[in-house]
Amino acid sequence: MYKDEGYKFMGAAFEVYNVQGHGLAEEIYQESLELELEMRAIGFRGKQELACFYKGRELKKRYIPDLFVCGCLLVELKSVSKLLPEHDSQLFNYMRITKQPVGYLVNFGHKDTLEWKRFILSEYGA
Repeated sequence: MYKDEGYKFMGAAFEVYNVQGHGLAEEIYQESLELELEMRAIGFRGKQELACFYKGRELKKRYIPDLFVCGCLLVELKSVSKLLPEHDSQLFNYMRITKQPVGYLVNFGHKDTLEWKRFILSEYGA
């Protein structure tokens, strides 16, 4: 599901990691990745609200993801030494409450390589 979009997005994320390295502040990676996505003409929205739902009804509270890429990928960025189960849970819950089927958890803080995970919630599939 949305494999081509994910492939393009991850190419941009790897480029940012290759240029910036590991261990900077999350905000630096956020801005760098937004610039890289622009340079590659990949559509995204940064730090913009997504609707949340309860029993099919829209809530007043909104979720503001780090990135919403290609109109279909929910992206949560981290800059930590290691991804933990609570990071997985955070993204999973954001996907569930916004009814977005595909999410990426990307960690720029890992020393040896860009650490990332792809999540799919098939009940919200396209």
